[in-house]
Amino acid sequence: MAGSNGHRVARGGTLVIGGGFGGAYVARLLGKDGATIVSPESTMLYTPLLPEVAAGGIEPRHAIVPLRVMCTHADLVRGRAVALDESARRVTVQSEVGPVEVEYERLVVALGAVPRMLPIPGLAEHSIGFKSIGDAIRLRNHILHRLELADADPDNAERYLTFVFVGAGYAGVEALAELTQLVRDAARHYPRLHFLPQRWLLVDAGPKILAEVPARLADYTDHQLRKRGVDIRLETRLELLEPGVVSLSDGTRLETETVVWTAGVTPNPVLHELGLPLDERGRVVVDSSLRVEGRDNVWALGDCARVPNAATPEQPDPPTCQHALRQSRRLVKSLRGRSANYRYRSLGQGATLGRDKGIASVLGVIQVKGVLGSLITRAYHLHQVPLFSRRLRVLTDGLLAGVFKRDIAEMGVAELR
Repeated sequence: MAGSNGHRVARGGTLVIGGGFGGAYVARLLGKDGATIVSPESTMLYTPLLPEVAAGGIEPRHAIVPLRVMCTHADLVRGRAVALDESARRVTVQSEVGPVEVEYERLVVALGAVPRMLPIPGLAEHSIGFKSIGDAIRLRNHILHRLELADADPDNAERYLTFVFVGAGYAGVEALAELTQLVRDAARHYPRLHFLPQRWLLVDAGPKILAEVPARLADYTDHQLRKRGVDIRLETRLELLEPGVVSLSDGTRLETETVVWTAGVTPNPVLHELGLPLDERGRVVVDSSLRVEGRDNVWALGDCARVPNAATPEQPDPPTCQHALRQSRRLVKSLRGRSANYRYRSLGQGATLGRDKGIASVLGVIQVKGVLGSLITRAYHLHQVPLFSRRLRVLTDGLLAGVFKRDIAEMGVAELR
């Protein structure tokens, strides 16, 4: 329901702040009960597909879903929530056409997370993030452009063809694995580069890669990356970035123009402005029904919340799409008055390592690697993509990329010119 341009009332009484995976699914599952979503974007991104978007395996538009299509009974207010007045049950949204006040009866906070940036000199200025569709496209264009520069300036090819990824979690490992294959596919079209070596580095401060997965699968991933020539530096930190140069804590100093930062996320800093109870990491504190501690009509979920899980009482839910979906289902039941303890045991974990390799842990019991691991992980991701039409598009993209190799066209070149 809408009032004047600067005042609105949440549809169905439910206001969802954040249009990411958790927030979008809450609005979708509410169905005809209705909701109003506040989001700076009009689309929801399925983030596990980002590595394949960057590598040219999936068309970027197919990894995102329009919120107005996904949530047909929800209104959308484009903008950022900047203030919360709980006594008046009102959220202030800064939109492109000015501030908008949105009244609610029930509030759902799903603001997600942002990249965790450490105080490393030069990091913000000279690294490439990997959190959004824009980041994936920028990284793809950047790497393909390094090939062009190496071909045009072979005397400096070593610098152009050195690629450093910081962070050995899912995002860093999958992005690096996919992009090594993109460069290998693209290099076939650059005869002058055939005898010039590429250098790939994966840097992480921890003792092993993919710390979240079983040791056997992490060791397999380590072996596969090293077979491709990836130099894995564990218990090593990034210390300094300068234009064209990176310095590591083990004393290594490299000439490179590509540093990709994937070293974790942190809850959206806007949470500090809303006056809700936060834990030591900045996550909203919620109870077993996902209701915010000390509140009767405010709930939170996803990467921005510390969600207790009765199935794993020793630790809260990790920030994954799999858990956000189950949280949204439990939260919608709570909104409808059917409160119960949130309990969910993970179906498993997985990662793709390029076209034909992958790992998967199913129900924590079955461990699969290689081609079958890749198929299981891709099938799960495909199942999680909202809307049948989007799943079909993603599936078609994957099949075509397997038959015709990856598309090596830079995106946006015509617009830039």
